[in-house]
Amino acid sequence: MAGEELAGDHTPELLCLVHDIAGMCSALSSSAGSAGAMFRKDCTDLVRRISLLTHLFEEIKELSNNVVGGSSSSPSPSSSASSKWSSDLVLALHSARRLLSVARNFRSNCSSDGAAKTIVFQFQCVTWKLEKLLSNLPYDDLDISEEVKEQVDLVRTQLRRATDKYGFMISKMPSHELSQPLAEEISQVLGKSVSRLHKQQSCPENLSELDSIPINNEGKCCSTNPARSRLERTRSIPTEVEVSLNATEPESQEISETKSLPEVKKTEGIVIPEDFLCPISLELMRDPVIVATGQTYERSYIQRWIDCGNTTCPKTQQKLQHLTLTPNYVLRSLISQWCIEHNIEQPTGLTNGKLKKSDGSFRDVTGDIAAIEALVWKLSSRSVEERRSAVTEIRLLSKRSTDNRILIAEAGAIPVLVNLLTSEDVLTQDNAVTSILNLSIYENNKGLIMLAGAIPSIVQVLRAGTMEARENAAATLFSLSLADENKIIIGASGAIPALVELLQNGSPRGKKDAATALFNLCIYQGNKGRAIRAGIITALLKMLTDSSKSMVDEALTIMSVLASHQEAKVAIVKASTIPVLIDLLRTGLPRNKENAAAILLALCKRDADNLACISRLGALIPLSELARNGTERAKRKATSLLEHIHKLQQL
Repeated sequence: MAGEELAGDHTPELLCLVHDIAGMCSALSSSAGSAGAMFRKDCTDLVRRISLLTHLFEEIKELSNNVVGGSSSSPSPSSSASSKWSSDLVLALHSARRLLSVARNFRSNCSSDGAAKTIVFQFQCVTWKLEKLLSNLPYDDLDISEEVKEQVDLVRTQLRRATDKYGFMISKMPSHELSQPLAEEISQVLGKSVSRLHKQQSCPENLSELDSIPINNEGKCCSTNPARSRLERTRSIPTEVEVSLNATEPESQEISETKSLPEVKKTEGIVIPEDFLCPISLELMRDPVIVATGQTYERSYIQRWIDCGNTTCPKTQQKLQHLTLTPNYVLRSLISQWCIEHNIEQPTGLTNGKLKKSDGSFRDVTGDIAAIEALVWKLSSRSVEERRSAVTEIRLLSKRSTDNRILIAEAGAIPVLVNLLTSEDVLTQDNAVTSILNLSIYENNKGLIMLAGAIPSIVQVLRAGTMEARENAAATLFSLSLADENKIIIGASGAIPALVELLQNGSPRGKKDAATALFNLCIYQGNKGRAIRAGIITALLKMLTDSSKSMVDEALTIMSVLASHQEAKVAIVKASTIPVLIDLLRTGLPRNKENAAAILLALCKRDADNLACISRLGALIPLSELARNGTERAKRKATSLLEHIHKLQQL
């Protein structure tokens, strides 16, 4: 694979940006007076963390030079993942550089708490976006040294902690009503300061076009994301006519089709209308929505602001009379047209009432959108019967097709469905958790479900719902845990003890769902101890010795994942599992023999007592047979165990 393919041609740009940001450190330390004092530590910390990535990009660049200097190899199918990742990171670093420029010029003695709160929120967004991208670093495509990997992991950990810290700070900061000076001040902080940024700091490479590419709430470039990944808490407005009228009211300060574009943001290679930029992220909006004050924001960013407990408009600091987010269809259409004119690729999901199909053509889904939005509206009805009927229909629709899952999420159903997980009406709760399960099948919806704070409510259903609801809650946790970062969140939520309880006492289907979820969660090392302490070994041993033998395969698979954990080794041996495993070596199915051998090998490595135990219990004969006639993996495990036993016997 060519080095340029590894990093998608963006390595010089990434190095340039990192060096630019690192160069801001001296300016921060030498700044006098009150300018930037409030956020000096935040800026310094962010600059330091980004600077640590220099070694990563230098290694990639060196690899690129080595490959280019030698013989080039054929492109790898996975090289596109690296290209997408690096282009997304370029955009994230641009956001960080813009934020640092604004924050270092912030004057706390002549600025309000509201403006400060907005900047704190921007720090949270930037750190969250960078951490997300680093967690998806395509190591398989990049020949990175272990030392640099450890450094990247350190930066990730620091960014994750910073994101949590900013969330706590925001929740503790006071809200203030609007005053005229405050409105002017925030307009200056979020607008004019940024307009000057590209004049103050420019990169030798032509990065201006990259600034114009929209980013979604997961830090991914629109051109690489097949559907809008975003979070809604909105009670959707049923008709587009109402939205259009609302969007063109004079006090809303939005763009109408007959209104000329006011100020524009200028970069070296492209002009972005100021009204197309989200006041929070300072990026081109993909899914603009109007809040109660008439201001427009990118949906994902304003939703994160609201989810942090804020009830004020970030730009004006007016109190939001309601938290409804109204789609700004007029502005979205103008942005879409502008992107087409400037050759910026549009999202491959829903665009202007049309859904892009796999063959590249578009299907008109205007009628479907209207019907689904009406259903989502009914999910918040005061009538129990109406809510129950609507969530039942959502469940059926979400089961039928991927298109429906996209449209239901687009209509803002996910946060409302999460709220219905705590409904006292049993049928409503059952259908809500099943709807969320169906929606989670579509990859982009997983992030929306997590951002909606669904996990605690799903865990509560898992503990106390009907058996069907508990089964579907377990299946939902499995689906969500397919993303590595979600394994940590789900494991820390108290889900594992509830899953172990379902594994022990659930219905046959419930046990299967619990086993699948537990297996996936226990891939993460930090969850293994939680599972052991929740009593999973007892449950697994019961499954291994059950006369029906219906879940032996699942029990062995989970135990093979746990067996490398020291706490698990102690629990497995203490539960007298070794004789059961040796018996399975003799009588089990090929896959069961393979897993039994793997578990025994993990238990016996560097443990003479366990080695002596399996030798006494007659494991030599079945292990010898397995080493000759087992599966390839079974042969390796059995051969290794036999070697350990022979070494012990020679002592």
